[in-house]
Amino acid sequence: MAVRAAEGAGGYIRAAGREGRRAVANINSHTALPPVRPTAWESKGHHDWVTEVDRHAERLIREVLERGAPGSTVVGEELNPEAVGGGLTWIVDPLDGTTNFLHGYPQYAVSIAAALDGVLEAAVILDVPRECLYGAVRGKGAWLGDTRLFVSAITEPSHALLGTGYPFKHLEELERYLDQFRRVLPATSGVRRAGSAALDLADVAAGRLDGFWELMLAPWDIAAGMLLVREAGGVVTDLAGADAKLGHTAVVAGNPAMHRWLLEQVRGER
Repeated sequence: MAVRAAEGAGGYIRAAGREGRRAVANINSHTALPPVRPTAWESKGHHDWVTEVDRHAERLIREVLERGAPGSTVVGEELNPEAVGGGLTWIVDPLDGTTNFLHGYPQYAVSIAAALDGVLEAAVILDVPRECLYGAVRGKGAWLGDTRLFVSAITEPSHALLGTGYPFKHLEELERYLDQFRRVLPATSGVRRAGSAALDLADVAAGRLDGFWELMLAPWDIAAGMLLVREAGGVVTDLAGADAKLGHTAVVAGNPAMHRWLLEQVRGER
């Protein structure tokens, strides 16, 4: 169901981008699609944008999941940003990387995770521009299409490529973040900020990035990516070193060796 929902929303988002965000019709024979106006940016907060594309993509996802699993709960940033509770809960980001999408920068994704009584069980991340589908099931591994994913084997920080996210919604954390960045950057091969936490975590699971950190993310930003990384043999924690939970939290992720090193750096222990 998550795959079907992600692919339906991804098709809508992809068509919206291809056609210059003009009105798009007949992608879903059951649902009339609204006009798409990329210039109609609505601010949710400082540097935080939402459009009708985000909202309609989430509606498409919700329809598939609620029809396929009656009684389940869908938690998402745009329509229902409540805490993850008991039973079957879907944690959805219909367009992770909205600002990238609005500028035509090809780094945005649909992210869907399924949690049962608060435990992540399944996850899907669809890289929309590249049409790459990542998936994971608890205890059964992580995959990109038919290819099994594993985190990188790099253990030397000077060889490592890391991902990060700036605290653009929480500028009061900027100096703290810059202190972390000053410690991490000189010791590594490089640090990248691409603007989609879901795809950053997918890159950690695929071994393209050796680690990733960000000071504050929401459950819909990280739920699917956390399961991908863990099922690929990696570690995802908060700044205290405890397993990252399905809430608003800082995240440190990586292969086991790089996670340990990165956690020390961002905590200022070295």
